[in-house]
Amino acid sequence: MRNLEEFTIPFKGLKLGKHQFEYELDNRFFKHFEYDEFNSADVKIDLLFEKKSTMMELTFEATGTVNVNCDLTNEPYDQPINGKLFLVIKFGDEFNNDDEDLLILPHGEFEVNVQQYIYELVVLSVPQKKIHPGVEDGTLKSEVLDKLEELSLKNQKKKNEDDTDPRWDKLKNLLNE
Repeated sequence: MRNLEEFTIPFKGLKLGKHQFEYELDNRFFKHFEYDEFNSADVKIDLLFEKKSTMMELTFEATGTVNVNCDLTNEPYDQPINGKLFLVIKFGDEFNNDDEDLLILPHGEFEVNVQQYIYELVVLSVPQKKIHPGVEDGTLKSEVLDKLEELSLKNQKKKNEDDTDPRWDKLKNLLNE
């Protein structure tokens, strides 16, 4: 997978201290990763990049919404996104990204691409089970929910009690005598 240029930070020319970067994400960003779980996305990433003499500290903060389908009703809704990620970049003999909080770049590197960290931050900020807020508070009206209610066990028992054959009613009277 190729790197998106706007997510590459050339840190060689940056002065020591804190630097602010902002990114606006939409569906094109997630299509680049072949991730199609979002109907639409509107996420803002604030990146605080602190360059120190021997390392760099990156603090990512994601805020916004992604439109997803409810796992229960398949109704689309906007899921709020709020997430944070802290990453330390150090220098070593070879590239190593085995640790999720530590990235080791080879000596002589002059830039870092942060697109994978941003992607993981947003995707992992979405709850594993996506439930429409209308389902939780009972305000959602949908055909699926109506059909589920109609087919529920409570309604089946009521129907069975109401739909008795009149011939059996005569036999029930015999038991009462």
